[in-house]
Amino acid sequence: MGCTTHPVAGVRAPRRLVGLLTVALLGALSLVALAQPASAAVDEGIGHEVSGQPYQGSGGGTDWLGSYIVGGKQVFCVQFQYKAPDTDEKYEPGDELLTKWGDKLSADVAANISYLLLRYGDTENADEAAALAHLLHSWTAAPRNAKDLDPKNTFKTIGYDVDLHFDGLPAKAKQAVEKLRSDAEANRGPWTAEITPPEDEQLIGSPAEWKVTVKNAKGAGVPDVPVTLTIADAMLEESGDAEAARTAKEGTEGTETAETANAETAETSATTVTTGEDGTATVTLVSTGENPKLTGALSAPADRPYVRFPVDGDTQRVVSTGGEQELTAEATTTARTQPGIVQITKKNSRTGDGIAGVSLRLTAKDKTTPAVGQDGTPLEGEDGKPVVLETDGNGIATVENLRTPQEVCIVEVSAPAGFDQGFDPDNPPSACGQLAPGETLALELANAPNEVPRTIPAGTQPTVIASTAGTSGPSTGALVGIGSLALLGTALVGWTARRRFVKQ
Repeated sequence: MGCTTHPVAGVRAPRRLVGLLTVALLGALSLVALAQPASAAVDEGIGHEVSGQPYQGSGGGTDWLGSYIVGGKQVFCVQFQYKAPDTDEKYEPGDELLTKWGDKLSADVAANISYLLLRYGDTENADEAAALAHLLHSWTAAPRNAKDLDPKNTFKTIGYDVDLHFDGLPAKAKQAVEKLRSDAEANRGPWTAEITPPEDEQLIGSPAEWKVTVKNAKGAGVPDVPVTLTIADAMLEESGDAEAARTAKEGTEGTETAETANAETAETSATTVTTGEDGTATVTLVSTGENPKLTGALSAPADRPYVRFPVDGDTQRVVSTGGEQELTAEATTTARTQPGIVQITKKNSRTGDGIAGVSLRLTAKDKTTPAVGQDGTPLEGEDGKPVVLETDGNGIATVENLRTPQEVCIVEVSAPAGFDQGFDPDNPPSACGQLAPGETLALELANAPNEVPRTIPAGTQPTVIASTAGTSGPSTGALVGIGSLALLGTALVGWTARRRFVKQ
């Protein structure tokens, strides 16, 4: 890159003569010696050749603006007109990239280079590769004054003639230069990454959107950034259905402690998303545990790029994608199980009809403390005791939005009128059950109506109850009385008549 790898004919003639003599000598020696392996060659990657910039000993020729292949990887040179690296060139870890003159790059230029190496360092487009090579030399070997462009300079002191090389590029490569320059100015680092969890309360088994945002140094979104996501206590919506997640959660919580269940559901998975034009990527997750977490990792441009130093000091220093750093972001939220509903029915045990107006207290399984709502708040009345419900005209009371899983009980506060004979205030009727996520728990209490007495209780005076016949006329007692009076009258008449007869 920027190396004169194609000398002019005037320089080649003496070399050809030496070459012919060398070949003849090697031919003779080959009869008695083994042939030596050929040395590694320069492997120009992708890019374009342009007219060479003359300097002392070069004679002009052509310059290569593009990438090189070293050790099987694509690299770009950043020491204009030093020797091009061959495929087996040995390099060591370097330091911060400086100009050809050893000066520190400005912060903006360093950020531009880091960004372009990150985004275009592995390009497969010849125009982009040539544009990147041109910009790298423009920033690292730009002439400080007119003397730096004097052809009398050696390869170590010659500056990069920006206009000469730009004019020699094909039209599409020139367009690529402007494109890459504008891209770097707009999106250079330092970048920031942020993950935004859903604002609403999360329910296990329900999908919700999370956002991943990458911003540049100006605070604008950076498009086309791959972000690797690690997901915990959740799964991608398309990787399984929400009902399966909810069912799995129910199964663990029914038999395990909260700690064990959380550990079981805290499994992680990974996926990759790419930011859109606004620098944001949206992913839909289904919570499978109580603490869903999303972590994002991406390669971002470093503040300053780093180079690799050649073992041979006359060979160009190279860069590839060394202008990057890893950037991470994470967000966590909480998720609850689907709420449950309890529906209580108060019935007449004989008729099956609902009993209206019955007061029932909703409690936890101990029948003393309050049940808990979905938001974790104890359900209490104004007196601080478990809330009291009242059945409607059909004998039904319903409570929604209850935390699950939990065991709840219904305790009768007082017996309804006409059903109090069997009520024991020290042991009132009650019913309990387990609330499951997303389910309705049906509880039922039945009361027998009061019994009507059929015998007179001992120790009470009998009560005369009058009854009325269905027809009119004297009663049987009255008829008997009249008959007796008639017999008595007849007897008196007979006795009087007998006395009169005896006297006569």
